Amino acid sequence: MRITIIALGSRGDVLPYTTLGGALRQAGHQVRVATFENFRRVVAAQGLEFHPIRGDAQAILGSSTGVDMAGVGPNVLRTAIAILRLFGPATRDYAADLSELSRLKTDAIINQLPGGLFGYDLAEKLGVPHLLASVIPLARTQECPMLAFSNLFSRLPGYNALTYRIAEQIVWQAFRPTVNRWRVEVLGLPKSPFGGYFNLMEKAKTTILNGFSRHVVPKPKDWGEHIHITGYWFPAEPEWQPTNELVHFIEAGKSPVYISFGSMPVGKHPEEARSILEGIIASGQRVVLGRGWGDLGISALPDQIFPIDYAPYGWLFSRMAAVVHHGGSGTTAFGLRAGVPGLVVPFLFDQFYWGRRLAELGVSPEPLPFKLLTADKLAQGIQRLVTDDDMCQRAAALGEKIRAENGLQRAVEIFEKVTRGTV
Repeated sequence: MRITIIALGSRGDVLPYTTLGGALRQAGHQVRVATFENFRRVVAAQGLEFHPIRGDAQAILGSSTGVDMAGVGPNVLRTAIAILRLFGPATRDYAADLSELSRLKTDAIINQLPGGLFGYDLAEKLGVPHLLASVIPLARTQECPMLAFSNLFSRLPGYNALTYRIAEQIVWQAFRPTVNRWRVEVLGLPKSPFGGYFNLMEKAKTTILNGFSRHVVPKPKDWGEHIHITGYWFPAEPEWQPTNELVHFIEAGKSPVYISFGSMPVGKHPEEARSILEGIIASGQRVVLGRGWGDLGISALPDQIFPIDYAPYGWLFSRMAAVVHHGGSGTTAFGLRAGVPGLVVPFLFDQFYWGRRLAELGVSPEPLPFKLLTADKLAQGIQRLVTDDDMCQRAAALGEKIRAENGLQRAVEIFEKVTRGTV
């Protein structure tokens, strides 16, 4: 079967879907991934066909608007506006670059974009199955609000359901003009409904593959059988050798703490970057500091801090006492699988959800939002990570459960049953 996967975002957003594509390829399918141009190597590493989409998430997040977005916090409306300012101007490019897919052979589409954007339309044009895929819980439920919304009002009748409708329309109405123009002028389809595809997909029971663990996010009772929680989609460990200096640092004493904020542009916030450094020093703990996209902009470091540009999380986290991170879904998953406690310093959107969820599971202190970060709070958080024995035990037990899952195998099984009409 020829499968097209559509996935846009940062490396952490795209990697789970290229990993899923690799598992589908190993199962005998031909897989094409439509994603940003700078992920060509990521796609090629899985032996998949690459379809380029103009754009560079790293450059977008490093722009002045991306820097501003890092300080937005949990405000839903401000987050939505910031995301639309970042990615909205390029939506016509996305549509144009995806147009070629309507002329290529495809038997099924797996779509990472929220609300079925672009993928729903392509599947309609080609007459092929359209499946949604996500590494965060986005499907409607009355049990809890949409993850970008506060839990404070969740007991109010109708509140939880309403949050999903609001979020859906914020996204859809921003993209609707571009999508409708594309449908009519390129795909030869009628305009989409004013409210988008959400009700249509719910009525049709569109299959949703959720690449996270049921031990972390239990399945809501009102999710139908078409909504699946498969387990995480962890990539295979790449061929990589640590430097002698890194190995020596890790083995020179008690296990260190890993700190990184992924693609978040921390280096563009010098005051907070200084607080991070001061908090590490005040904690007295040895730290492996991952610079990544969010380079902290720090040059001179004390001996208790070892900076790295890259190390595979599967290898690294198993050697750490704890991890401090931004709460990206991928980093969160690796930390949980390693069985070590973590402190989430969220910047925006689902990062706040994962921070709350880890605290509810008892494997993390309460999240420390980036906007509220101080050296003292960071030092206290790090100290708790390495001294709270109960938290460490809960994290270790949860890690065992996650390692026992095979999310990729389960996702491939579900995909094949759905596309063969046996589900």
